[in-house]
Amino acid sequence: MEKALSTFAAHAGRPTAATDYRPICTPVHNAVTYTYGDMGVLDAVFAGERSGYVYSRFGNPTVTALEEAIAQLEAEEAAIACASGMAALHLALLGAGATAGSTILTSRDLYGGTHALLNTVLVRQGVRVRAVEMTNLPAVEAAIGESKPTLLLIETISNPLLRVADIPSLVKLAHTAGAGVIVDNTFATPCLYRPILHGADYVVHSATKYLGGHGDTLGGVIVSSRQRCLAIRELQKLIGDVLGPNEAWLIVRGIKTLPLRMRQQCQNADLVARFLSEHRSVDKVFYPGLPTHPDFALCRRLFPANYGGAMVAFEIRGAAQEQVFGFMDALKLVVPATSLGDVCSLALYPTHSSHRAFSDEERQQLGIRPNLVRLSVGIEEAADIIADLEQALAAIGSG
Repeated sequence: MEKALSTFAAHAGRPTAATDYRPICTPVHNAVTYTYGDMGVLDAVFAGERSGYVYSRFGNPTVTALEEAIAQLEAEEAAIACASGMAALHLALLGAGATAGSTILTSRDLYGGTHALLNTVLVRQGVRVRAVEMTNLPAVEAAIGESKPTLLLIETISNPLLRVADIPSLVKLAHTAGAGVIVDNTFATPCLYRPILHGADYVVHSATKYLGGHGDTLGGVIVSSRQRCLAIRELQKLIGDVLGPNEAWLIVRGIKTLPLRMRQQCQNADLVARFLSEHRSVDKVFYPGLPTHPDFALCRRLFPANYGGAMVAFEIRGAAQEQVFGFMDALKLVVPATSLGDVCSLALYPTHSSHRAFSDEERQQLGIRPNLVRLSVGIEEAADIIADLEQALAAIGSG
């Protein structure tokens, strides 16, 4: 019988080496270099003819433990840990064929950092980037036919408007045209969705977020087949965006409680979204678990029952930036911070943080208005989160 995701997570990173003792936690290997009693063995490790470690830019036992754990969680053969989520995304794009003359088809509703990476760094290197509404399958099919992309880049749940991508349908369209598919699964995590099982070629995560889960470490990960990961590993050795062993250990520790945290956070997010949807000072709530969300039916089809994610976005009625800042300053429990996926609830203002790289006109076209707030719902008691939101809305005269 296949083990449950929570069982894999609880045992993430446990050493399996055959010794007469075995620590139950992942050891931290801070050594940069490794030596062997036989130079022939060292030469074989360098040549890739046998497993082992020679230099931490090439591999580290603690980092390997993390990679193996995440590969299991995403139901794939291999994974590569990187220094940050953006490093993982950049490396995945390069490994998947983002070179001069290639075309990447991506979503209009995209994380601002990803937008900037594509439209500054990669465009300057000769990569063509085209944005399309990924939830409009006929538009995607037409764009694929016109632009002949090398890659589709998709977010399982988009940032910050929380649109859900029909990944099985998008993968089918891409593969029919000979394009690869990279899925940023950060918002969903393996607890909600595993894109590899539905045909995605690569999955990336900002492990800083839900995988680590405690706001105390920076990291990223790429998941793909063993063959693809071997090729990407060679790129990583040259670029050097490797994860340190202490960061890897913290992320492994976080993964052990990932299913528990996500269960609580999704339950809390559902309650928070329902509260906000009924509040007289809120114009609109974006949450895939609400029947009013345009992707509610897709959410129910792709994700486990009662899981709509742990992110909620909403618009404060009649608010400009000054009122939104006043709301954020009035929060006492929810923390105004430029991240997500922490055990504590976080609030972010997309206009000046995650989507600062977009122009006012671009944000307006996307529907990211000056009164939009994004919440990363934590594991606190839901009633306490709601009470804090209510008092903060009242503090700016919106309650």
